[in-house]
Amino acid sequence: MRTAPLGELVADITVGWVGPMADEYVAAGVPFLRTLNIQPYSISTHDLKFIRPEFHDRISKSKLRTGDVVVARTGRPGTAAVVPDWLDDANCSDLVVIRPGGRVHARFLAYYINSPLGAHLVHARNVGSVQIHFNIGAARSLPFPLVPIDEQRRIAAVLGALDDKIELNRRMNRTLEEMAQAIFKSWFVDFDGHDPADMVDTDCGPIPKGWNRTSLGQLADLNPEVWGKSTRPATLEYVDLSNTKWGRIESTTTYAAEDAPSRAQRVLRVGDTIVGTVRPGNGSYALILLGGLTGSTGFAVLRPRKVAYASFVYLAATREDNIERLAHLADGGAYPAVRPDLVSGTDAVRADEATLDSFAGAVDPLLARVAQNEAQSRTLAALRDVLLPKLISGEIRVPEAAAAIVDPSHPLHTASIPPTLCEVP
Repeated sequence: MRTAPLGELVADITVGWVGPMADEYVAAGVPFLRTLNIQPYSISTHDLKFIRPEFHDRISKSKLRTGDVVVARTGRPGTAAVVPDWLDDANCSDLVVIRPGGRVHARFLAYYINSPLGAHLVHARNVGSVQIHFNIGAARSLPFPLVPIDEQRRIAAVLGALDDKIELNRRMNRTLEEMAQAIFKSWFVDFDGHDPADMVDTDCGPIPKGWNRTSLGQLADLNPEVWGKSTRPATLEYVDLSNTKWGRIESTTTYAAEDAPSRAQRVLRVGDTIVGTVRPGNGSYALILLGGLTGSTGFAVLRPRKVAYASFVYLAATREDNIERLAHLADGGAYPAVRPDLVSGTDAVRADEATLDSFAGAVDPLLARVAQNEAQSRTLAALRDVLLPKLISGEIRVPEAAAAIVDPSHPLHTASIPPTLCEVP
């Protein structure tokens, strides 16, 4: 495969604003992307910041245009996404910004950088010892395959069909989670439907008669299970804090037991809630929807004592105000953290068992749909990751890739699906 340095093929490569920002953020204004907003193939809007138009004009060198490819310099160096229409004339911080021009297709470039080959080339060019980062010089020297622009466009289109569905699932899941949280708030925070005459006063405010204030530790066991020498499996499917964001496990890593990180110890079961205790404000939490996973010791694991408690525990533990509470309590300098017992000590209003069962009946179908969408997205992502290097190298052509997408029995399709870890609940 013939290549040329990326810097010779694109219109421009620059870097986002690097400088103090604490006093520049405003409630509404020009969108301002940061490293945490850059996901593989997509832009995350969670905790999206905004800046004043005056400051935006002052740092005009880091203005973004639709079709720019933004690449994370730190954190997960090499993570790339395309700037969508709604972020035209936005701004950014500490990102490599590539303006493709006429010889490089933006979405193809993002696929290439995110591919195993692209990741390998990025990793080989990362610099720094204390904080690894990907800089402009590395981006300019990155070998880029000399694929005709029309072929780049066709490859991007066929892979884009998969990612568009994954993004649709992601948006649907965000809506489903918001619905579940809204139901939780209605039932257990606002106590909608309860006559004020049937409320009783407590130190933390009135609650329905017959209910009581408690903690999640009364409904779920904290860190109940770790691998021992005799029980540790030969391979571990590992969940780390960095790949768990705002209710989603974005990816896992498979390790042989002897190669796994020392922190890969917590056994995770379907129905567990995991909440990151290091920098809890980063939102490293999720409801476990697959079996066979191992979590980092950086998680507090809450295992519901009854199946009917699972959704209640998850939604109570991950409410926005509770994550903010944990972030406020975190201490420890460079790596602020909270003790796991502060997670299990989260305040909760415990209803009678019949109400908790009814709540599970109302919310569990929403979370089950989330699980189904996640399972479908994993399948689509696995297929994309199989097709991507074959398309880039020319091993297969676009028509064969398109056939694999629409035909589940196609060899390329079936080869992409890893063994199922567990039935989705």
